[in-house]
Amino acid sequence: MEVLRLSYPIDTANKELPPLAMALGYFDGVHRGHQQVILEAKNQAERKGLASAVMTFDPHPSVVLGKNTKHVHFITPLSEKVKIIEELGIDYLFIIEFTPEFAHLLPQEFIDQFVIGLKVQHVVAGFDFTYGRMGKGNMETLPFHSRDQFTFSVIPKFVQGDEKVSSTRIRRLLSEGEIIELKVLLGRFYTTSGTVVHGDKRGRTIGFPTANVDMEDEYIIPPVGVYAVRLRVNNRLYEGVCNVGYKPTFNKELLKLSVEVHLFEFNEDIYGQEVEIEWHLYLRKEQKFAGINELVAQIENDKLNTLDYFEKNRHSF
Repeated sequence: MEVLRLSYPIDTANKELPPLAMALGYFDGVHRGHQQVILEAKNQAERKGLASAVMTFDPHPSVVLGKNTKHVHFITPLSEKVKIIEELGIDYLFIIEFTPEFAHLLPQEFIDQFVIGLKVQHVVAGFDFTYGRMGKGNMETLPFHSRDQFTFSVIPKFVQGDEKVSSTRIRRLLSEGEIIELKVLLGRFYTTSGTVVHGDKRGRTIGFPTANVDMEDEYIIPPVGVYAVRLRVNNRLYEGVCNVGYKPTFNKELLKLSVEVHLFEFNEDIYGQEVEIEWHLYLRKEQKFAGINELVAQIENDKLNTLDYFEKNRHSF
């Protein structure tokens, strides 16, 4: 997949692009609803003899438009989004720099420059996709703005469990720790990436060494608690228990949030390595114990519950 970063005013003078079938959207999560859009673009490309493409935007529009003054966290940060879209078999990914100037483009200007100007022969978008200044362009205005230069497909609402599959729904479930429901919406387990760093090494003194994962801050981290997870190390998956929290049994004060994974069948030095946490099941809330023995007993119980979960669900991975 070829990745092209474009900004307004668009300049493709030195780039020879083939005729395209292109999916349009922000695609945070690249969930099953998004996949309907992207795979339809791929199908149309194959049917019409075109190259397949996806257009997305960076940074998040809410940052540029002043609707979100805080740092935005994502289901899939840009690097993750690129990887998933490539795995779907797309030929070109256009990442459009979302600037105030871009945001002020009229709907017709957006279509002229970023669709017709990119030799797009067929457009695919969700029923609720909007474009141009203040989102004035939509799938009902697209026939007019197309100037008869391309055809298009509108993907209807994708529903799971009587509710639309959306990034908002997934974010809500993540914030509530309901991670077991995410696979059916994402089409895969929720994952986050980070680097293994040195911690206080207290886990090994009580028989439960942990990998302290410094999370990339663009990800949405599930809430404080204990989880059944798998950790991808050097492209292999290992089962374990993950604690997200502040280690209240040891900490007198609330310090930086930590994400620590105790792996069951693992004894390697992985400091400095990038790893991926695959989140499976919320086990319990974080709690303070009266002493080490009580903590160790609970960790043993967490381990047993996690092993039981993986044994019962192994067929679905």
